Amino acid sequence: MSTLKNSQANNRSLLIIYYCTILTLCSLYAAQPIQPVFQEEFGLTQLQAILFTSLMMLPLGFAPLFYGYILENFCTRKMISIAILALGIMEFLFACSGNYFVLLSIRAIQGLIIPAILTGLMSYISLTSKHEDIQHNMALYIGATITGGFLGRFLSGLFTELFGWRFFFFILGILLVIGYFLLRYLDTDGRLELSKPKVSQVLTILKDKRFLLIYLIIFCVFMVFAAVLNLLPFELKSNNPDFSETGIGLMYLGYIMGVLISLFNRKLLKLFVRESTLVITGMVIFLIGTLGFALNDYRIMFAFMFVFCTGMFTVHTILSGFINKLSKQNIALTNGLYLSFYYTGGAIGSFFPGILYKFYGWDVFLFIMFIVLLFALLFSWKLKTMGIEN
Repeated sequence: MSTLKNSQANNRSLLIIYYCTILTLCSLYAAQPIQPVFQEEFGLTQLQAILFTSLMMLPLGFAPLFYGYILENFCTRKMISIAILALGIMEFLFACSGNYFVLLSIRAIQGLIIPAILTGLMSYISLTSKHEDIQHNMALYIGATITGGFLGRFLSGLFTELFGWRFFFFILGILLVIGYFLLRYLDTDGRLELSKPKVSQVLTILKDKRFLLIYLIIFCVFMVFAAVLNLLPFELKSNNPDFSETGIGLMYLGYIMGVLISLFNRKLLKLFVRESTLVITGMVIFLIGTLGFALNDYRIMFAFMFVFCTGMFTVHTILSGFINKLSKQNIALTNGLYLSFYYTGGAIGSFFPGILYKFYGWDVFLFIMFIVLLFALLFSWKLKTMGIEN
């Protein structure tokens, strides 16, 4: 009976964690599909509007390395609770503000809060899961991040069209406050175990060609992924000014392919045998998906979004597991560097390619992104030729 109660309590805790994960990712991406709305309402340039997403991405590139110094004395549950409540309050303030610089400042603050939440959520799962359940629970966590990324984009577009852009951010605030109260029901707690890197340790890892190649691949991949998803709403509006916000949100439906990839990654690995072979396959699919966006018809672009996301999440899911397989020591730091390269690529991709798009258009932008992915494919091939899999 006691074992059953503990199991039920743990399942309840995980559901609360996944609920908070989904809401956090909703907050991160909610502004992305409606950036053209901000551009029109506040009389912004395209690059100014893009900052609503890129400012939130930037801290995620540094947080995995430096939050170990900041958060080492915090209890996991307390830290998550405070951060979730703060994020909810910021959503209320965002929904009520009418000044561009105030809105941008709020997004920047949220960008500092979100890494603390995600770090705490992942730490809680690792601290409270049985050893044999960690991989499964983390796969569900990745699925929750992907679900949150899609719902944030889709519901933001839908509610903006129905009720105006402020409504969804207000609803997010309410749901986050509910999350704050739900977090009180977490059954156990523990201290965060975060890495505090030394420069010498970072350099040692980067000198290992295996890790460096993986980091370069994921940097390029997420840079292109973030760039395309960030600029897609502007291209859709450029082709058809009457294209609805709901329609823009639906364009991200292919994002849910990531959930399927994360759930079936074991079967994919059995089918392809070697991780590097599957990474190269994912890269080729990603390249095809990227090229598909050059066919400037929203119906074709919608279909290729599924191809695009399948490729990206195949690469990401396999590499994130592969790097843990290769790590024999400094595992936390190795993972922290992976996340730093991942989100730094995302931060760069969510802003600088916008300059290409503004001055040279969609086709030139896609061509440059294609070149970046060719480099990632080259890095993937070099990883394969090293023959490092068992």
